[in-house]
Amino acid sequence: MVRFGYGEVTKNEINSYEDQVVKDLINKGTATADITLTTEEMRSIYKKMYEMNVMGMEDVVFAGSNCSKIPYNEDNWKITIDGEMKSLTWSDQHCDVTSEADQLLKLRKFIQQIVETKEAYKELPEAEGGYE
Repeated sequence: MVRFGYGEVTKNEINSYEDQVVKDLINKGTATADITLTTEEMRSIYKKMYEMNVMGMEDVVFAGSNCSKIPYNEDNWKITIDGEMKSLTWSDQHCDVTSEADQLLKLRKFIQQIVETKEAYKELPEAEGGYE
């Protein structure tokens, strides 16, 4: 499961535990679709997680920058592999991110691409407005 968005507005969610996707419609609230990832899709996601050693990640937050930006991206992850659960959070609020955070962003985008091909996702309404 990954919840993501801008700053504290992490309304987007891809949740394979519940087989649901929540899309942030910005000014129009949120919309939910029931989406189940296939075994092949889950295998491809697990393969990427294994390659990046996601369960071994510890420090994905970078705190050594004087830079700050608004809006900023934030991801909150809940990952379970072989019965072991891991929670990870990262943001680019302070501009620089660790290589682990960059890998998580690439993983999230990979998963988003899979979800966005699903008919149930395509049927969700378009977002209106934007974040500043």
